[in-house]
Order: sequence, then C-alpha cells, then structure tokens
Amino acid sequence: PKPGTQNGGPTRSIKTSIPGVEISAHLPQMAEQLRHLNLIRSMVSTEGSHQRAKYLGHTGYNPQPTIQHPSLGAIVSEELGNPDFSLPQFVSIGGPSFGPGYLGQEHAPFVVNDPRKKLENAEPPQSVDRDRFQSRLAILDRMERRFASSHSGSKVRDHHDAYRQAVRFMNAPEMATFDLEQEPSSVRSAYGDSQFGQGCLMARRLIETGVRFVEVTLRGWDTHQDNFTRTTALCEELDPAFATLVKELLERDLWDSTLVVWMGEFGRKPRLDAQDGRGHWTTGWNVVMGGGGLEEGRVIGATSSDGEEVIESQVGIPDLYHAILTGLGIDPFTEYLTPLRRPITFVNDKAQGIPELIRSA
Repeated sequence: PKPGTQNGGPTRSIKTSIPGVEISAHLPQMAEQLRHLNLIRSMVSTEGSHQRAKYLGHTGYNPQPTIQHPSLGAIVSEELGNPDFSLPQFVSIGGPSFGPGYLGQEHAPFVVNDPRKKLENAEPPQSVDRDRFQSRLAILDRMERRFASSHSGSKVRDHHDAYRQAVRFMNAPEMATFDLEQEPSSVRSAYGDSQFGQGCLMARRLIETGVRFVEVTLRGWDTHQDNFTRTTALCEELDPAFATLVKELLERDLWDSTLVVWMGEFGRKPRLDAQDGRGHWTTGWNVVMGGGGLEEGRVIGATSSDGEEVIESQVGIPDLYHAILTGLGIDPFTEYLTPLRRPITFVNDKAQGIPELIRSA
C-alpha cells in the first residue's frame, strides 16, 4: 500500500512485529510473524517477461542458448543432499519448477501437482503383485545394461537414474510423508484448505523427514485486471499458510536449519493501469526471507514514496542468490564444468550478496 499517493489503492496497511514496518491489512498473521523474517524492499530484475524472469529467479542467470543452468533446488540437492536418502532431495509442489541443468537428472524436481490428492503412479497397479513387479524390473535392468554397453552419454545415465530413483522412492517407508491425513485436522485447518495451504503443510513434513529443498507455488499474481479483488483472495490463501509454516518451523526447532524464501519473478507496477490492473515491474519489488543462517527482523533497501524508484541498497537476483547459498552454507562461487567442459560457478562473479542478512558466527 502507498497511502496518500496517486499509486495507492483501497488496501489498508497495518503494523507488524518489526517496529516501523507496515504491510497489507490482508496479511494479519504474517504481520505477527514478520519479526522472525527479513524484508528486502529494493529488488531489481533484468527480465520483464514471465518465462525469462522465472528462469533468472530460479537459476540466478539470464537465459542463454548454449547452456541450461541448474535451478536452486538442484544445487541444494547436489551440495547438501544425502545420496542414500530414499525420497527425492528436491520436491516442487503446485508446479514443475526448473530443472537440474548440467548437474544431471538425479537432481531434477519431483513434482506434486496437488498435495490434497494421493500421489499418482507411486505404486504398481493392483493387478501386478510384488514378484511380478520385481521380475519386470529385472528384465528392464538387462535391457538397459545391454543398451548402455553400446551407447554412452548423459542421457543414457539419466534414464537409468530416473528408474533407479523411482523404484527406491516407491519402496521407501518415508512415502507416508506425503499423506497429509496423518496430520491432526486442527493443523491441516491452520494452513488453510487450499492447494497452497496444504502444500506448505506438506513442505513442513518433507523438511522434517529430511528432504533438502521444497518449492511451493501459489499462482494468480499476474493481475493485469481487477488487481485488488484478486490479490485480496490470494492473500486469504497465502497468509495462514505461510504464517503457520513459520510458526511450526519455530515450534519444531527447524527454523535455524531451514531457510525460507517468499518471492515472485518480479513485482507489479506501482501505477494502476486500465481496469484497475498492475503490469509487470522489475524495479523496487519485495522479497521476504528468514531462518537458516540469517539475521531476523532486518529491512533492506527502500523505494521512493511512489514506489517507482529504488533509493537505497539495490539488490539484484544474483545478489539474492548469493545470500541464499551463503545462508545455506554453500559457496556461491563453487565451480563446475558444463557438458562443453566450460567452467561455471553457481552465481556470476559480480554478485555481492546481502551482507546485512548473514548472521555473524
């Protein structure tokens, strides 16, 4: 909200648990939890179209025709994952996310489209008993070995790894983590009955079990028309889900070992367009993050009174990426070789990070 300016709308602002900081009145539960988090108010992006901006936001790099960069989830899977853990190390709830790039298919996201529904294709058909299933796997293994003996390359390995991971996943006792019915109804209700709300609950369960990276998507923020009605409804989904996730991570002693980031690919235009809409905006938008190796209750950056210009502490996507990786204990400048044998780091060498957010030892 920008009360008293031509960019303001009907949304009121309310005080939060960070002194002097106000946010939308549609986020009362988040206002209470904000002291545990940090607010970046000066984000900038170099991409203004959805797909390119999403790529940048997920990988830290602008799209390039000669390389597929790994997403943040794939990097965390590679650097922090346990290869002996039965569940996927990277789970994407509510959407497909982005892939593993040069890190390999074993670090690709496992996608849960709707956490309220039973997982699809997670067990053999009822007509196939265990012995028959094992027999089929043995036949498949012989076929793959024969093919691999005369064909090499990453795609052959990726195909084999995908089947190996799927079988281990299907047989894992941790599969029960995806069953939200095991949670008390009071907990499920606290998150909200929406796909996003139940996705945040599933995220907490997965993190608690040992999954290293979970992404939960809430769609619908592309408000070119009827911005205020649509964002009000979206906030009704987001507020209880995100606030309850923060609360439960704190209560279960998971907060200091879990880094939480709330962001989109860019912001929305401060000035209203026709039909009460807000277009894409790449300058002066917000990110909320906390937990892990980060400070709490910090506010980074500022915009002009009309919200159109960054006037303090501009933060680019590579800087944000640097801060996230540092908070997770991953060296942002870790070097890998691409399939073309070209050295590349997780973040480009111009990234400065956000030193104010990193908790001193």
